[in-house]
Formats: sequence, structure tokens, C-alpha cells
Amino acid sequence: MEEIMKALEMKDAEKVAELLYYKADELEDEELKEVLKKAEELAKEKKHHELYKLIAYIYQEFLGVNKISEFEELAFSEDTFEAKFHLADLYALTGEIEKALGLFRELLEEETAKGNKENIAKVYYSMALAHEELAEYDKAKELMEKAAKAFEELGKEEDYMHALIYLAYLKFESGEVSEAKADIAKLLPRIKDKPTLMAQVHLVFEEIFEDEENYDAALQECLYAMLEAREGEYLDITFDALIDVIWQLMLEDKFDVIYENMDMFSNAFEDLREFFDGVKAIALFKDGKIDAEEAKKALGKIKDPRLLDLVQLLGEAEF
Repeated sequence: MEEIMKALEMKDAEKVAELLYYKADELEDEELKEVLKKAEELAKEKKHHELYKLIAYIYQEFLGVNKISEFEELAFSEDTFEAKFHLADLYALTGEIEKALGLFRELLEEETAKGNKENIAKVYYSMALAHEELAEYDKAKELMEKAAKAFEELGKEEDYMHALIYLAYLKFESGEVSEAKADIAKLLPRIKDKPTLMAQVHLVFEEIFEDEENYDAALQECLYAMLEAREGEYLDITFDALIDVIWQLMLEDKFDVIYENMDMFSNAFEDLREFFDGVKAIALFKDGKIDAEEAKKALGKIKDPRLLDLVQLLGEAEF
């Protein structure tokens, strides 16, 4: 809360958007309402459409307040690429995929007529994500290939690499697992010094191994992704991926896989040691290896209430 309020006071719209993206779910409803009210004022003042889009999405998803119509009115009255692009993305974020694709197609036609390659690349990329949501993987791959090519022609190396990583993921989704692995391997020498891209690669491998029910390997890929993302906000995304794997293991009663792997996370992330020790204790308890008192003792060491809630959720709140 304090960090977000400081960014709002500094009128740093980029920072506010970044913090809201990663931290909104940590705020109580009243705190969130206060932050969103100030953030909306800032977004309008700075004409920061990405921030405004995020605000509308959070209002809808967290508070059940519809701000989409207000953003629609602003976007169409302003009639700029940026405003309409973020509106289309907002449609996609809130599940209106066909509506998003309709607006993306309009933007693609307009930007093609203008010859604006950068905007064309952004639209191709976003359309690929929308088709992925519809499980239309062939169409998604076709559009992502176009996005990658456009980014390459523009000399946007990081965007190009990111699109290629996502293209490999789409190949995996469509059943082309060997091709996906080979494509990622080809990228590794080019991105070895780019932590965020390396984290994304490890998350693709995690998805592949999880799909193959090779959970030990999936957990190791989560570890590598978290280590690569240690210094950036992308750590939250890699952490969420790890929690998804642990949740799946809990559902499948594969408790031994959890407790046999948690020590490597505890040792790699000293600041989260109590959390990972707590996850291990829950798994040991559910597998009958320790009693309830011993498990409670481990959970009692977790100081962050959000992390404690998360461990209890993973254990179905038995404690």
C-alpha cells in the first residue's frame, strides 16, 4: 500500500500500473478502492491508457464494479490506436474474446493502411493470445509467427525473442512437443543473459513436464524460473506457476513429490524458507509422516498472513 501511494504522489503512472498489476490482490477492499480512485484520476490526467485499462479490469474482477463502458466512451471519443488497442485488450481480459478480436481486426486494417509496423506487430501478438484463449492453436501460431517476423524486421530483439518463446509454447499446446523443445533450445544461447526471457523459457518447460506428469522436473523448472526472475517483478508470475504445480500435486495426493522437493526451494529462497517449510509440513502431515502438532509448529513460524493463508489453502485449511 505504502509503495503504491508513494508512486501515486510522484504521479508515476508507469510505476502505479506495475504495482497494481502485481500487488492489487494484496490490498483490502477499502484500501483498493482508495488506490483505484487516485489511480483513475492519474490515468485520466496523464492519458495513460494502459493504467486506465488495468484500473477498469481490477474494478470488474476484484470489486464487481463495471468501468468498461467508461473506458469504451473514452477510447472511441479519442479514436487513437493506443486507446482502442487497450480497450480491445480489456475486452480480452474480461472474457469478451470475440469482441476483442473484432476490434483488433479493425485496428490491424487501419494500421496496415498506415504502414505502421510496430502497431501491426502488437496487434498480431495480442490476436494470437486471443485465439489461444479460444483453443484455436493453429490460428494463434500463424499470428504469433507474423508478430515475431514483424518484431524481427523492426529490430526489436527482446520482443522478437519473447514472441518466439510464446510460439514454442503454442506448439506445445497444439501437441508439437518435440518441435517446441527444439525451438526453445535454439533460443537459449541468444537469451542466456536475459533473466526474464530465461524465466519464460523455464516456465514453458515446466508446462511440458507437468503435462507429461513428470512433476519432479516440473518443480525443478519452477525453481530455475524463480531464480532467473529473482530480481524482478516477474518473480510473482514464476511463484504462481509453482503454486499451480503444488496444487495439482495436492489434488493427486502426490504428497511425497512435494515434501521431497521443498528443501531446494527453502535453500534457494531464504526469505521464503518458513513458507516452503510450511508447505513441506502440510504434505508430510497429509501423507501420515508427521502428526498435526508438528505440522502446526511449522505453520506457526510463517509470519506473513498472506503466505500462511496460502499454505492453509493448499492444505484445504485443515489447520
